[in-house]
Amino acid sequence: MLIPRPTVINQITRLLAIHPIVALLGPRQCGKTTVARMVGEQQASTYFDLENPVDIRRLSAPLTVLETLSGLIIIDEVQQRPDLFQLLRVLVDRPQNNARFLLLGFASPHLVRSASESLAGRIGFVDLSGFDLTEVGVAQRDRLWVRGGFPRSFLADDDPSSMAWREAFIRTFLERDIPQLGITIPAEALRRFWTMVAHFHGQQWNAAEFARSLGASESTARRYLDILGGAYMVRVLPPWFENLGKRQVRSPKVYIRDSGILHGLLHLETLADVQSHPKLGASWEGFAVEQIIRLLDTRDAYFWATHSGAELDLLVHLRGRRYGFEIKYADAPGVTRSMRIALSDLGLEHLWVIYPGRQEYALTTQITVLPLDALPRIASALR
Repeated sequence: MLIPRPTVINQITRLLAIHPIVALLGPRQCGKTTVARMVGEQQASTYFDLENPVDIRRLSAPLTVLETLSGLIIIDEVQQRPDLFQLLRVLVDRPQNNARFLLLGFASPHLVRSASESLAGRIGFVDLSGFDLTEVGVAQRDRLWVRGGFPRSFLADDDPSSMAWREAFIRTFLERDIPQLGITIPAEALRRFWTMVAHFHGQQWNAAEFARSLGASESTARRYLDILGGAYMVRVLPPWFENLGKRQVRSPKVYIRDSGILHGLLHLETLADVQSHPKLGASWEGFAVEQIIRLLDTRDAYFWATHSGAELDLLVHLRGRRYGFEIKYADAPGVTRSMRIALSDLGLEHLWVIYPGRQEYALTTQITVLPLDALPRIASALR
């Protein structure tokens, strides 16, 4: 089954009209190759996979090969050949260049930094994760929540098959993908840390606590967090703070980005497993946070909290305005003191309370309870 992904395809197409090079970055198995082939089908294209021995030989003399091509040139697994960035700069700067390049890579901070430095002004970036609500449809919301957005997990025949895929993915990520990035950390140590993050999902980051549990230094705990964040496995949601005359929280929150991977690390196979687990509310919060950030297509997202107890799960800045999101796994959420404080102190344009129900209703003129299923409509209006 092939699920269309028009939003990301349009984003790539739009950037290719601006830049001679576009990098499509994301974790393995999130659908980068499928999306790239969809883009390639719309025009004349040439495809190279740098994990395919045949294509590796084809690019043994890359300048000789690439300078003869035109149209769209797709290079998959580009992290295998970071030396290509300097060559691509030479090619796209030639006046007679008629080619556009789409680079696919398993992202790491080093890869992004290398591409940005070598190809400054010539490259646009697109981040790709798994499926979102607009792609699978709101009728598949719970399936997306439980299994996550990785295509093979979401499309598996049944829950046990989906869980088996996620367990294999976690193992491969730790034993193969991380070493390929040049990171030498024992797989079991990083898995233990990743599992700890799953149990702290939706909570504030405390390097000292993680370090004690690992029997390591705080700098080691931070390094592990940076690795998983750079590989799209963990979201580090920064705190928002300003001069309000109140003591505000300055530690970020941490989430496992894909809800299916979270449930895999917690050994939750079915919807019933998730609904009976103590991390139910946190799981729903992380799932909603990812959907909101994806659908709004923003990096300007934060959480906010004060030491006196006021808190806002998600603060988003769009076009000079501030919008708030509270996320509740409840049947009929109501107004709380914390919501009123956030509205007043942060100057929010509006605050939505995201919940799993089906009915949208207003609590005040500035606070609305919104089903997660209605989020695509709101996101479209705000963008």
